[in-house]
Amino acid sequence: MPDRSVAPPIVDAVNFNLQLQPYQKYILKNGVEVYAVDAGTEDVLQVEWVFDAGNWYETKNLQAAVTNHLLKNGTESRNAYEINEYFDYYGAYLNRNCYAETATISLHCLTKHIKELLPAVKDIIAGSTLPLKEMEIAVQNMKQKLDVNLKKSSFVAGRLIDVYLFGAQHPYGRFSRHEDFDSLTREDLQAFYDTYYRNGSLKIFIAGRLPEQVGPLLDQYFGDLPNNPVKNQTFDVQPSAEKKHTVINDDKNNQGSIRIARPFFNRHHPDFLKCQVLNIVFGGYFGSRLMANIREEKGYTYGIHSYLLNNRYDNGWMISTEAGRAVSAAAIEEVYKEMAVLREEPVDAEELLLVKNFMMGSILGDLDGPFHIIARWKNIILNGVSNDFFERSIQNIKTITATDLQEMANKYLHPEAFYELTVV
Repeated sequence: MPDRSVAPPIVDAVNFNLQLQPYQKYILKNGVEVYAVDAGTEDVLQVEWVFDAGNWYETKNLQAAVTNHLLKNGTESRNAYEINEYFDYYGAYLNRNCYAETATISLHCLTKHIKELLPAVKDIIAGSTLPLKEMEIAVQNMKQKLDVNLKKSSFVAGRLIDVYLFGAQHPYGRFSRHEDFDSLTREDLQAFYDTYYRNGSLKIFIAGRLPEQVGPLLDQYFGDLPNNPVKNQTFDVQPSAEKKHTVINDDKNNQGSIRIARPFFNRHHPDFLKCQVLNIVFGGYFGSRLMANIREEKGYTYGIHSYLLNNRYDNGWMISTEAGRAVSAAAIEEVYKEMAVLREEPVDAEELLLVKNFMMGSILGDLDGPFHIIARWKNIILNGVSNDFFERSIQNIKTITATDLQEMANKYLHPEAFYELTVV
């Protein structure tokens, strides 16, 4: 019997042996790949249908986003109201999202209802009608939302920094305008839907308490869909020639939205994992260098953080904050000072251990439950990295040294490499 008067030993998270539960893989009759994680204590499921149908593939701006939005607004057998009523009846939640490279339909439901719900999802994928009236309502709502957001300096800053990094014609740099909404036709949406949903490329991710024979069940409803590889497109990055930008969005605004960013590489680069750790030290968590200096010591902002963008192809390293208009320039200067410190001085052992424990603890939290586990696998699979990426990430955190971090800082944290934007 344990002695309750003696505290158990404290074990640093960096010493944990974290494992990512493997997935089961099924191949449907049409070649669609299904990745499944059978785990959890509750009889619930998450199913996600992932299409190569993001704005990377559109021929007109907003074509991907509006098409995705309208998927559940009417099919050949149900109108928008009937679709929502059907899923509500079973206590299920159906959503759709559009990203840079992919677009998704996601379903959360009780395991026992999956057989009733899969045919309705199949109906959406294969039989959406994209009604003109629903399109007009959606476009009007999106335009009104855009008008509201354009008054926010943070929204404008987020749009413009991507333009400076990638170029206005690059899928990562294009942003929505009223004239883009006005030029969009139902025929544009129908063409995109036919190409990238009804006849496009699909992957399925499912997690939770899986029903019996989940592979044959999915094959029954989705194994007859066309599954055609999508022709990948390439785009030239055309960054801004000018590195420093100031935009006046509202003369009366007392706050500035600051974005500092540089072009960067994706997960396939050999330095990516080391730079992930360096980013945490720099500005990736509440105890970071940027937070300690610019928030805690200087009081210029309520929060500042840095992160590596999550793009599949061209990428970036971003620093983001909101600061008082009068101190925005000073805040930017302090960002560059922290870059210099990381270049010139090695991170001490205590801080490095703290960062390693933070990162391991965060990953441990991300492994809590089947939905988090399948999200990890989805990120690995869709980005085309090897299945040992998780293990390599863990090993990198455990073994990285202060010397490694200083080397990365001297390679990548130079002010002249960064674009600088302040929107007030």
